[in-house]
Amino acid sequence: MAAKAQAVLLLALVASLAAARGADAICNMSNGDFRLCQPAAAASDPTDGPSAECCAALGEADLACICRYKGVAGFWMRIYHIDAARAMALPGKCGLTMPTNCS
Repeated sequence: MAAKAQAVLLLALVASLAAARGADAICNMSNGDFRLCQPAAAASDPTDGPSAECCAALGEADLACICRYKGVAGFWMRIYHIDAARAMALPGKCGLTMPTNCS
């Protein structure tokens, strides 16, 4: 229970920092950038692949940073109806390589 509370608290902190930082919200991706990729990572009825705009946003993102958030992002992904496996597959579909330690 304590671990779950810590994860929720961490997520709230990350969201607060993202709101405060504006365009550099999280890992060099703004909220708008994340929304560009949402259709391709949707839990139900996803698009066939990421849009060019999503790939451009991911190309500017700090992918190693995104890997660090992967463990605590489950809660956030459920709220926004994102499939974690689809989300983590997007960089590869955009021709980008995820860091080797991001499993």
